[in-house]
Amino acid sequence: MLLGLWKGYILKRDIMNDSGLVILSEGTALTEEHEEAINNHHLEITETDIEQPVLLHGRISKEEELISNMTEEFCSIFQSVRKGGKVPVDEIWETIIPSIHHVSDQSNLFDILSGIQAKDDYTYRHNIGVGIISTMIGKWLGLKGDELSLLTLAATLHDVGKVKIEDDILNKPGKFTDEEYATMKRHTIYGYELLRDAKDIPERVALVALQHHEREDGKGYPYGLSGDRLDYFSKIVGVADIFHAMSSKRIYKDAMPLYQVMQQMIEDGFGKLEPLICNLFVRRMMNLAIGGKVELTDGRIATILMIHPDAPIHPLVQAGDRYYDLRQYVDLNVFRLIE
Repeated sequence: MLLGLWKGYILKRDIMNDSGLVILSEGTALTEEHEEAINNHHLEITETDIEQPVLLHGRISKEEELISNMTEEFCSIFQSVRKGGKVPVDEIWETIIPSIHHVSDQSNLFDILSGIQAKDDYTYRHNIGVGIISTMIGKWLGLKGDELSLLTLAATLHDVGKVKIEDDILNKPGKFTDEEYATMKRHTIYGYELLRDAKDIPERVALVALQHHEREDGKGYPYGLSGDRLDYFSKIVGVADIFHAMSSKRIYKDAMPLYQVMQQMIEDGFGKLEPLICNLFVRRMMNLAIGGKVELTDGRIATILMIHPDAPIHPLVQAGDRYYDLRQYVDLNVFRLIE
């Protein structure tokens, strides 16, 4: 049994060993800790034994489920490219791109973020997450039709060059050595070469794979390009890439609190990233959070009532029967969305 496929799912019946002893009880939510017991007792669990997974907020949305399905599909695509060296463009166009467009149309920010924030599959979910966020930004910028779909494809494939990076580097639980970091940075060049040589993929898609770590101030890689030397799609994907990386839990670090992520995005808009895209992104993302419940940095639960155009990461919130304009509280911020 591949526990990774069923993690979080609920058992619909008692699971017993050959002696009739109950090893896992009905109602158990499967976690990694159950894997040893399952293997030791040679248990078999099938789809008929489980039901829909539960999350910390007690539900799983259609968007979250769709994102998880896309992540599994992208994992298969990733492995296929690693083995065969060819990008299955038709499959991506037919299955993943329409699903990304569907999710990007949703207005529930919590469901979107809960779905794209990496679990134990960062390498694959990151591509889907960046695809969704980039598509949202593209729509906010007025992109439509074929141009928007091209951005979605480029964003989803931006990290495809990682197929040529060894897993022990990709999944390293600590800081890279200088040599490992140099190897990791080459994924941009590998991605460009894979996509440039692929049939039916526009060169602009390959260019995004090459440039998504370049920065406005010329301090990015692989070539230190800056400003108008960067493709506009690369600038959009760069914003989405940084946001998703900071807001996801990784092997070697926890996800940053929402207010810190958004504050960093604002600061990066002064030199590192395209300011118009950064400002638009932060403002529109926070607008989507209006009406949502959040945990504040002091642990209290509040509802976001209004976003201030001049200070979008310091909204007006209601906690209990009190109202707080977070612009006036230096030590009180939005820690995370919870619903």
